[in-house]
Amino acid sequence: VQRRAAAKAGGPLPPASESAPARLILLAGILVLGMYGGYFGAAQGILIVGLMSVVTLESLQRITAVKNVLTTVVNGVAAVTFMLVAWESIDWRVTAAIAAGATLGGLGGAKVGRRLSPNVLRVTILVIGTIALVRILFFD
Repeated sequence: VQRRAAAKAGGPLPPASESAPARLILLAGILVLGMYGGYFGAAQGILIVGLMSVVTLESLQRITAVKNVLTTVVNGVAAVTFMLVAWESIDWRVTAAIAAGATLGGLGGAKVGRRLSPNVLRVTILVIGTIALVRILFFD
């Protein structure tokens, strides 16, 4: 968004990722999304990518890497909290399956995502997201 706006205006890229207001917006947004993710979690990663894409000038690959670390921390804190307050409610077979899938997806996604160009990565995310949305809206 920032790159397109600067290109349209014919000016240099704004130093958004280095300004104090941008850092404050980013930190406040990450705090709010961390609370949201700890409670609900759905689409937290997409929201973080959106926030960071607007507030920073980082590449999509770097934003995705930071998003993965942030959501891992949020999910880890939520998991430990849940274990402390509701141990007896945890289905450990399902937990193990989710942990294995997330680990394999993270390792595979990191290898593939770093090799893709930003445009191919954006198109891939858009296509997968659209397929998921259509499936949820019309086939569930």
